[in-house]
Amino acid sequence: MMSHARLLLAGVLIAAATLLITQSASASSVPGAIAVPKGNELYLQAHAVGVQIYSCNGQAWSLSGPRADLYDGRRKIGTHFAGPTWQTKDGSKVVAARVSGINVDPTAIDWLLLSATSTTPGRLGKTTYIQRVNTTGGLVPPAADCHAGTAGAVVEIPYTADYRFFKARHRCA
Repeated sequence: MMSHARLLLAGVLIAAATLLITQSASASSVPGAIAVPKGNELYLQAHAVGVQIYSCNGQAWSLSGPRADLYDGRRKIGTHFAGPTWQTKDGSKVVAARVSGINVDPTAIDWLLLSATSTTPGRLGKTTYIQRVNTTGGLVPPAADCHAGTAGAVVEIPYTADYRFFKARHRCA
């Protein structure tokens, strides 16, 4: 029964995400708290559909990481997983660390600004910053659901987001 509810929720989130794509925030309209520093330019945007994975230690939920597929329109271009890490089909990866975040919707995970900490050559190789915007779902389960009786439980909460990848702006001599 629970899997049917998750499938229904995932379907609703995908439908909502499709609507949000047409109404998504432009790069210039994001809150200042997650603005990318000057000298960087947007070079890739990917829509993520997946889950935020939480584990219960008997007292509190903690984020284990995400698991999501990344899309450029209708075409799958990569994956997003713990690290946080993004990997495209060419094998290139970027690992990033959170710089700041802001909650713009109490029913969804925060919008974030992340700074690249390591990259590998390829499509993602020149990434400097990543923004997570237009989020739906993914919130941590209720605190009351994590207790001694549920210690070790792992929960996957469906979410969607748009990830914007930035690189240093090329300067002409």
